[in-house]
Amino acid sequence: MRPTTETQETIAREETVREDAPRQADVPEATETAPPRTPWASASSMMRAYYDREWGLPVTDERGLYERLCLEGFQAGLSWATVLSRREAFRQAFDGFDPEAVAAFDEDRIQALMQDAAIIRSRPKITAAVTNARAVLQLRERVRQAEERPGPGTGLDATGTVPLTGFALPRWAGEPLKIPSGLPALIWSFCPQTTPHPESPEQVPTSSPVSAALAKTLKRNGFRFIGPTSAYALMEAIGMVDTHWVGSHRRGVSGIFSPEGTRPSS
Repeated sequence: MRPTTETQETIAREETVREDAPRQADVPEATETAPPRTPWASASSMMRAYYDREWGLPVTDERGLYERLCLEGFQAGLSWATVLSRREAFRQAFDGFDPEAVAAFDEDRIQALMQDAAIIRSRPKITAAVTNARAVLQLRERVRQAEERPGPGTGLDATGTVPLTGFALPRWAGEPLKIPSGLPALIWSFCPQTTPHPESPEQVPTSSPVSAALAKTLKRNGFRFIGPTSAYALMEAIGMVDTHWVGSHRRGVSGIFSPEGTRPSS
């Protein structure tokens, strides 16, 4: 969830990040010797709080990943500030981003959301959120079937190539990440072995071959409103890549990558 160029109107209402969002203990503040925050993170107190407390920390739970997939979709063509300022309204409108609840949304519920001025009223984006919830449940069902009838070829995604079984992801610092089955396993299986070393905004990628492959796989599993750029932004937001500037007080916050930008293979 890295913002695109700020071309939208300024959002008057700023909201703090979610109280139960993933956080790192004793997060250091920027110092005189540390590079300044990337420009988008310095735009407002809301953006600074998101950058300092949440962006780049690992997100591994199904609901958290589903929420971020949806918000990336709603951001398309807009600034991240536009989405972030409406985050709590989105959570209320989409039942806390509970995939089971959203998957049950019918046409009447979609029409009601189209009248909700507190969110972004784009019918394609709203229907994509419902479609994506159903795709999450389909992944769950594949896992359930594999557990009940294990055998060759079971427990894979719709492409037949990505295992949906949970696993432990080794980290450079800290205990391995426990990746649950289903959507988390699908997304985190694309965690690259290396991460960029940006020293300026111009050196931060907006997509990669891995994000393109992730987006393609998600689409083949029924997800909508996801492309290489939004997939890369998702990877940044949940800690799968670290694009904090080299020397930043937030560099390495995920614990996944070494100072040289590599992660342990086992």
